[in-house]
Amino acid sequence: MTNPQGMFAYACLGTADLQRAVRFYDAVMATLGHRRCDTRDEPGWDDWAGWGLYEDEGRIQDALWVCRPFNGGPPHPGNGVMLALRARSRAEVRAFHAAALAHGGTSEGEPGLRTHYSPDFYAAYVRDPDGNKLAVVCRAAEPEGR
Repeated sequence: MTNPQGMFAYACLGTADLQRAVRFYDAVMATLGHRRCDTRDEPGWDDWAGWGLYEDEGRIQDALWVCRPFNGGPPHPGNGVMLALRARSRAEVRAFHAAALAHGGTSEGEPGLRTHYSPDFYAAYVRDPDGNKLAVVCRAAEPEGR
C-alpha cells in the first residue's frame, strides 16, 4: 500500500555550529528552490533551522532540519548514511554542488551520470561542514551539455 503523502515526515541532521550550517543550507537549498522554514513566532526553535514546507505548527512537515543534537553530545555522521535530495534539472545538480563547495562543503562525487544505477541517474555527492553526506539527484533525461 502506498502512502499518498510520501514516505517521510521530515529529515534531521546534527550540527555542531548552527550558524555555519544555516549559511551552508541556505545556499544549497536555494539551488533546489527551497527556502528556510518560518519558525520565528513559534517557541522552541532556537537551536533548529529547516528548509522545505513546514507549515502550521508542524501539521505539514516535508522539511530538512539541522539542529544541535538533543542529547547535548557532538553530532556524528553515520557510516553509510546519506540523504538524497531531488533536483528538477541537471543544472540544479551542478548549482547545488558548486554552492556546497563555496560554503564549506566537500565533494564526494562531481556532478555526472551514474549509469551503473540507471541511464538517466545524474547526481552529485557532497558532505556538509559537519560531515553529513548529501546526494542531489536528477532523473530527467536531458543531454549532458545542458
